[in-house]
Amino acid sequence: MRKLFGVGIALMCAALLAAGQETGTQTGQNTGPETDTSVIDANGTAHITRVVPVPRSLSPEAQARVGRVVSDAAKPETLAERRSGTDAWQARAGAAMKTVYPVNIADGEIAGVPVRIVTPVQMPTAKLQRVLICVHGGGFNSDSGSLTESIPIANLTQTKVISVLYRLAPEHPFPAGLDDAVAVYKALLKQYEPQNIGLYGTSAGAILTAEIAVRLKQLKLPLPAALGVFSGMGDFSRPGDSEAMYALDGLSGHLDPPAPGVHDKEYVGTTDPRDPVLSPLFADVQGFPPTLFITSTRDLLLSGTTILQRHFYESGVEAPMVVFEGLPHAFWNDVSLPESREVHKVMADFFDSHLGR
Repeated sequence: MRKLFGVGIALMCAALLAAGQETGTQTGQNTGPETDTSVIDANGTAHITRVVPVPRSLSPEAQARVGRVVSDAAKPETLAERRSGTDAWQARAGAAMKTVYPVNIADGEIAGVPVRIVTPVQMPTAKLQRVLICVHGGGFNSDSGSLTESIPIANLTQTKVISVLYRLAPEHPFPAGLDDAVAVYKALLKQYEPQNIGLYGTSAGAILTAEIAVRLKQLKLPLPAALGVFSGMGDFSRPGDSEAMYALDGLSGHLDPPAPGVHDKEYVGTTDPRDPVLSPLFADVQGFPPTLFITSTRDLLLSGTTILQRHFYESGVEAPMVVFEGLPHAFWNDVSLPESREVHKVMADFFDSHLGR
C-alpha cells in the first residue's frame, strides 16, 4: 500500500478487480485493507484508504484496462529513454489507430515548423476549405499523440489535420512550443478562413490549445471556430486535487506526489507561473470560440480540466464538458477501447457542428 501526499489529500488506495485481485499487488493475493478509513490531520490533509471496485458500467475491454496489475515501484528513466519509448509506442498505437481509421499521412513543414499532415482517404469538396490543428500531448518533452490524436479526427470529420511537431522542453521551455504553434496558425490563416479552422489537443496539447488561444487574442488575430481541450489544465502555479490521487494509469502504477508550487518547472522555465498566457486560468477568455472539454473520473488532470472549464463557462464561453466514467488519463489513445471510439465521435461531431458556420 502506498501513501500519496499532495495539496489537501493523501491517499492510500486498494482497487479490487472483478476476479478478486488487487491492483497494488504483483502476486494476485488479496493483501489490501477490506474497509474504508479516513483520518484528517491538523493541517487538513486526509490520510485515507479506499476499496474501489472496477466500474461495471465500463466495457469489458475497459474493465480489463482499468484492472491491470501495475507495480507501484518507480521506474526512473532518462529523457532520451522516455522519448525513445514514447516514439516506439506512438508508432505502434498510430498503426493500430490507422487500421480502424484509414487516413493518409505525410511529413511536412509550415512556417519553418515540422508538421504531420493527416488527410482522410476521401475528402468531400465541401470540406476542402476546412482544417484542424492538433497540438500533441507528451508532457511537453516528447510526442505521444501526433498520430493517435490526429488520425481518428481526420477520418471522422473528413477534414485535413495538421499536427504540429513543436519544440520540446527542457531544451526549449515556454514559450518555444507555443510560438511554433502560433506560427503555424498564422500561416494557415493565409489559406483558410478562421471560421473554417479548429484547434485541439490532449494533455500537454490541451494546455497548449488554451495558451494558443490566449496568445492569439493578445495578438488581435482572428480566433479559430472551435477549440478542444481534452484532459488539460490552466494553472501552473499549483497542482489540482486529482494529481494527488491518480497516476497516468489512474489508481494503479507509480505516483510521484505533487509538490506545492510551480507545476512542470522544465516547461515553465523562468516564466511567472501565473502569467495569463502560460496559465489561461488567469487570462481574459471572454469572446473565445466554443470549447469542448473532455476528461474522465480517474484522470490525473480531472481537476485541472474542470477548473479551466468553469473559467471558460463563467466568462460566457460555450464550454460543454464530457466526463467518462472510471477511465484514466487520455484513455482515447487506446483505440481498442469502445469508449475511445465513442469519444472520438464526440470530438469529431463537435468540430463538424462548429466549423464553417
